[in-house]
Order: sequence, then C-alpha cells, then structure tokens
Amino acid sequence: MREVTVGIGGAAGDGLDKTGDTLAKTAARLGLYVYAYNSYQSVIRGGHIWLRVRIGEKKLTSHGDHLNVLIALNQDSIERHAREVEPGGAILYNSDKLKLDPTLLRDNVLPVPLPVSAITKPLGKVPPVMQNTVALGALLFLIGLDFETAVSVLTDTFKHKGQAVIDQNVAIARAGYDYAKEHFVPLGYTWTFTRVRRPFITGNEAFAIGAVTAGCKFYSAYPMTPASSILHWMAAHAERCGIVVKQCEDELAVVNMAIGAGYAGVRAMCGTSGGGFALMTEAIGQAGMIEAPVVVIEVQRGGPSTGLPTKTEQGDLNQVFGASQGDYPRVIIAPGDVADCFATVVEAFNLAEKYQLPVIIMSDLLLSEHPETIEPDALRYDVPIERGELVAEWDESQGKYKRYAFTRSGISPRALPGTEGAMHVAATDDHDEEGILISDVFTSPPVRRKIHEKRMRKLEAVLRELPPPVLEGPEDADVTLIGWGSTKGVIREVVEKLAQQGIRANHLHIKYLFPFHACEVAEILRRCRKTICVEANYSGQFARYLRAETGISVDAHIRKYDGEPFEPHQIVEQVKAILEGKPRPLDVTEDEAREIAAHYIRTHLDDDARPGRIFRLERDGFQEPIWDVEILSRETGRRRGRLLIGVETGSTYHWQPEESAS
Repeated sequence: MREVTVGIGGAAGDGLDKTGDTLAKTAARLGLYVYAYNSYQSVIRGGHIWLRVRIGEKKLTSHGDHLNVLIALNQDSIERHAREVEPGGAILYNSDKLKLDPTLLRDNVLPVPLPVSAITKPLGKVPPVMQNTVALGALLFLIGLDFETAVSVLTDTFKHKGQAVIDQNVAIARAGYDYAKEHFVPLGYTWTFTRVRRPFITGNEAFAIGAVTAGCKFYSAYPMTPASSILHWMAAHAERCGIVVKQCEDELAVVNMAIGAGYAGVRAMCGTSGGGFALMTEAIGQAGMIEAPVVVIEVQRGGPSTGLPTKTEQGDLNQVFGASQGDYPRVIIAPGDVADCFATVVEAFNLAEKYQLPVIIMSDLLLSEHPETIEPDALRYDVPIERGELVAEWDESQGKYKRYAFTRSGISPRALPGTEGAMHVAATDDHDEEGILISDVFTSPPVRRKIHEKRMRKLEAVLRELPPPVLEGPEDADVTLIGWGSTKGVIREVVEKLAQQGIRANHLHIKYLFPFHACEVAEILRRCRKTICVEANYSGQFARYLRAETGISVDAHIRKYDGEPFEPHQIVEQVKAILEGKPRPLDVTEDEAREIAAHYIRTHLDDDARPGRIFRLERDGFQEPIWDVEILSRETGRRRGRLLIGVETGSTYHWQPEESAS
C-alpha cells in the first residue's frame, strides 16, 4: 500500500494545527485516507508539540510507527525526531534559524533547508510563524500532492478572515512549493487520486454530530480535557441545531441538569473526563433509581487526580463500573473508532429511553481527539429513533398510575411531568410501584426485593438486544489479541503485521462492557490457543473484569501507561516475546534515556543543550546499570557534561558539568 507519514514538530503557537489540518484535508479531498494524532501539552505557548499525519490509499486504523518526512519548526524538534526519519525520507526546516547536525541523519535521508526569508522576500513583510506555510508548500511538492487542492483548503480555512489573508497564505505556500521544485527532486510518491471526498473528523465531533442526529436537545458540560471539544462543537452549532447548551459551574450541576432534562422528556447528554466523572457518580445512581434516561460521555485521560490532561489512557474502567453505590441498571459502551462514535451515541439514546436508564459511553483522548477520514455513509441522517414506552395520557378508568409498575420486562410506563392523571413522586430513596417511599414508616422488605428485581430485570432485555462480540481472523490462530475501546484499530493492524511475519493471529474486541456477553465471550476464549489482553492502563483492568465475568484468565498482558497510544510495532514486538517465553522488559531503553535526558535539560539547564551519544555502564558505583548520556551544546556541538540515568529505575542520579566530567 502506498502511504506516507509526515511528522510536524514545534512549540505551541507555531501553527502546527493549521499546517497539519491543511495537509490532511488536502489529502482527503484528493480521495486519500488520513489518520492523524497530535501529542501536545497543557500550554498555550512553548513546550513540544508532535503532530503525525499518516496518508494512504487504503483505510488507515492507527497513526502507525513510521516517519517518512519531518517538518521541524524549531531546533528542539530536529534533535528529538531527526533520527526517526526513515531512509528515503526528508527533513524540512527553516535554515535561517535552525541547524541540522549531519550526525542526526540516517542513510539516504534528504535534508531540505528552506531559507524562509529569501523565499518570502518578494511577498513583503511576512510574520515569522508563517514558516510553517512555506514548509507546507515544499512538502506538497516533495510528496506529490496537488497544489490547487491545497489552495481550496486554504481558501475554506481562512475565508472568515477575508480575501487578503487567503491570498497571502496561498502566495507563501506557492513560494515554498516553487522553491522545492527548483532545488529538490520529489521523494518518489505516486498516488491514485479518486477525489472521493470523505469527512475528516474527530471522535468528539462524531459524538456531537451523532447526538444531534439522534435528537439530542440538551447538552451540559464543564470544560475538561479531553471532553471539551464536544462542548465547543455543541456551543458553536446550538442555535442552528436547536439545542440548549449549558456550561455549568461544576460537574455536579452538569449531570443533575442532564438528568433533569432527560426526566422532563428531552434527549439529554453530558460529557466529562475521569475527574469530573468522579463527581457525577452519585447522580448517575439517582438516574438509575428514578429510571430517568440520560447519556454520559466519559473521556479518559492519564490519572489519578488531575493526572495528565492531554495524554491518553484506559484507566477509568474500574471507576465507571463502580459509579455510585449499590446495584442499579445502566449500560456501558466503549466505541472503537470515529465512525463508531457516531453510531454509538445514537444507540445510547435509544437504549436510555427504551429502558429508562443511564448509558455511559467510554472514550479516551486518542479516540476523542484524533481526526481520521471516514466513509461518507457512516454519518447518516435517517437513524432509528426509539423513545420507548411513553404515556401520553392516563385515564382513571385504568386505575391509579404506577410510574414504577412491576412488569415482566422491568420497563414501566413512563409519563412526562405534566401528563394529566399521571402525577407521581420520583424519589432517590427506594419506593414502591406508585413512587411511595419504602425508606421510612412504609418500609417493606418484599416490596424492596421486587422493585429491585424489576429494575435489574431490564438488563436481561438490554443484553439480548446488544450484538455479542465476534472473533475476527482465523479460528485456528496461534494467538488471540483481546482489546476494548480505542485499541481496536491498532490491534487490527498488528494482526496484519504478525501475519506478514508468519504468526497467525486473530482479534476479539469488546464494545459492550455492561451488561456483558459472558457466555458468548467465554465460548470464544475456550477455543483460543493463547490469549493476550492489550490495554492502555497499568493494572490490566479489563483483563480482571474479563476473569470476573467468565472465569477465564488471559495467558498474557500487553499494557501501556506512558500517556501515548500504542504503536503497531510495540504490540508486535511484545507478542513475539510472549510467544518465545521472554519476560516483559521494564528497563529504560536507549531512546527513553534520551527523552529523560531531554526532560532534565528542559527543567534544569538552558536552551543551549541537547543529548548526544549514550553509553551503557554496568553498575559504575550505583546499585543498577547506568545510561551515561553526553550533553552537548546546541550552538557549538561541544560537550557540556554528562547525565547518569538508572537503567532499571529511570532515576537521574547525577549531572556532571564538563569541568568535572571525566
């Protein structure tokens, strides 16, 4: 398959988002598939932002593990990522300000110095930030993308700023394109442009669009990364789509407003991340008790506490399972890709109203914030709307209205507030069929038992409605990879890569977490030769849940909890090690030692420093092997000292400036 991965590195404020967005949308309008992932920090200016845009002629399901072209917008990005560019690739940089040390280049990597000042001089005074647009133009030539299509993207992007801004951006991009055409040869990419236009959206945008399509009329939230962009989309489209959007004072208000709106009869949704969800849990139990429909989106990030706001993780599973006290009916769903985010939120509203319960959708930063191209028919306008059993009126001849009537299905007739003849109490204390409390003088153990059984009985029907998971791949595979949520795409790619290396693998992916298809899953797993659970948390939360529900323990685990998503090669390497009986390595790798050294430089030294050569020393007076990292001057390349890092613990033991370094 023809594909290219472009990495754009710089600081917050360098315009990476516009560059990457223009590149991605240009490729998408040409009919190519795109998958992008942005590793960013909680800063408005500065820091290190690393955006990867993967482009191919077939559907892409992860950001991959290659780097073919680097656009470096600052010196830090050259030093961090130049070594990653693969042979046949290129590194683009502003040669007026930046230097590319030849020792950082792998064989057959093309340096593309761009003298931005000279390139843009005929265009008058150009803001320094527009070096990214020069690089974008040069990139389009090098990888063979159509420039005029990029012009249409730039026109749409900047039309709100007027024609002068559009013309300036197009002229600067064209200058970069022409310079590259005059001084360099293309990298050899040839594409088949179908020009089939596909939506290029994030998971959070798909959630929002799906909610509107499903008839959502109320959305509440308190801004919390990585769920905030749902609120942004809803607020921007509220008037046009007829939605009441409330930014509340805290997550307690958020969830209670959404539950109140759902109880009042409109389709209501709220969104948050793990810390905000912790505040919502008692109210979610309230929704289960009063049998009010509501949809809650929980977008995971690194925890605990405020944790890592801009990094991904699948560490909230235990919290979501344990939300609120006691047993109550609810549904927990984890979509696996962007298109599934749209379909899942539609399904969630139908389940919430049909079964009169809260539905929790679990996502994470990777799934919610990465954009990718999806097929146009994945976003349908004619989705099914199932509102369940609603009482429009209640005649006294039918007897007294029982909001919580004991029914065989567990679903009771639901009347909206104001329905004539259907007055009732919706209490958070437990109650009988009519809503009369059984928590005080009217306590009744038999009524408590039957109302509890009635509520929980709804889950039996929910489970019958939900499709069970299926095993993807050969039945007689050597190894079965088990995943949930956002790991779906990368595991699919891993299965293909393993097959290329002669290892037959299949894939069991779980979308519906609660209620759980225990029988169906157990039957599948009993037929598997070797099972490995892949998840982005430290403790293997889903593997533990799987064992609790099925009695089956997986044979091995692959876990990641450094804040970054899985790359295919990381899983492939660990699968091969597991099959060979090798223990899971936890030592700091050479690449990790380089990153730890870069962290030390940023926090303790100055900008004129970078990691150089790295040597491994055995013990050297410490209780563990040591990475000896040479620290060089960025400006002169001269040695400034050495930093000693523990191979086993990762501890930065000692910084020795040059005058005392030996």
